[in-house]
Amino acid sequence: MTDFHEAYFHAQDGLKLYYRDYPPKTGENPGAVILCLGGLARNSKDFHRVAARLSDQGYRVICPDYRGRGKSDYAEDAMTYQPTVYLDDIRHLLTALNIHQVVVIGTSLGGLLAMGMGAAMPTALAGAILNDVGPDINPNGMARIIDYLSNPPTIKNWDEAVATIKTMFAMTGFTEEEQWRRLAENTFREGDDGLLHYDWDTNIVVPLKEKRPLPDLWALFRSLKDIPALAFRGEKSDILTADTFEKMKENNPHMKAVVVPGVGHVPSLEEQVSLEALDEFLSPYLSKRPATADH
Repeated sequence: MTDFHEAYFHAQDGLKLYYRDYPPKTGENPGAVILCLGGLARNSKDFHRVAARLSDQGYRVICPDYRGRGKSDYAEDAMTYQPTVYLDDIRHLLTALNIHQVVVIGTSLGGLLAMGMGAAMPTALAGAILNDVGPDINPNGMARIIDYLSNPPTIKNWDEAVATIKTMFAMTGFTEEEQWRRLAENTFREGDDGLLHYDWDTNIVVPLKEKRPLPDLWALFRSLKDIPALAFRGEKSDILTADTFEKMKENNPHMKAVVVPGVGHVPSLEEQVSLEALDEFLSPYLSKRPATADH
C-alpha cells in the first residue's frame, strides 16, 4: 500500500493535470487539508517525505504537478506557464476535490501562489507557509534559475545526474548521498532515447524571458495579514535576502519567521528546525475538520 493516491483533473483549457492525495492516517477527527505547491520547475515528488509525515499525523495532503511538470500535460501555448493560469488550475483542483479551504505550503513559486490565493481566493486560505520566497526576488538568484532552466544538460546515467544536481543545487545543505540521489530522481526522468531529461517542459522559461512587469507582490503579501502565516528563509538563500525577510516581518508582525541555518534556496523542510516549526504552526489545525462536503 502506497502513502498516496494518484489522480488527474482537467484544467480550464482541457489539460490533464496530475496530483497526489495523501489521506490522513490517524485520528477520528482529521486535521485541515494541506496543499503543497512546489517551485518553478519542481513537482509533487519533492514533497513526498514531508507529505507522508503530515499524513501520519492526521492531515490530508494534496500535492499537484503544475502544468508542464512531472506527470501533468505539457501546454501547447507556452504563455500559459504563468501564475494567473496556475491559480486557475489550483481553483479547478480544489473544486474537483470539493475542498473549500486549505493550508498552503508554498516553496518558491508556490509561496507566490499562496500569496496570490490570499488576494484572489481569500476564503480558500486557512493558513500560509512560505518557503524561501518573498515579495522582492533577488535578480541574481532569479538569473541563476533561468540559466539552468534554459540550458538542459545531456545526462547519460544516474551517477551523472547526481553530479549535475550537486552543482545545480550546491546550497541545499544535503550531506548524504541518498539525499542527492533522491533530488536527482525528483529532477530528471528517463526518455525514450535512454538519456535522462529534465522532468519539466523547458518552455516554462518562455514567459520569464519576456520580462513583463510583475504585479505588486507586496500587496499580495499583505493579503496574508489576517491569516496565520509562517515563513522560512534559507540562511544562504540567493532568492530571499535577509533584508527582504526583515521587511516581511515588519509588514506582518504576526507571521512566524524561521531562518534555516547553512541552507540556500530552498530548504527541504526536512531540516530539524523546519520540522519543529511546521509541527508548532500546524498543531492548531489538527483539531479542525477539513473544509469539504465529504466530512
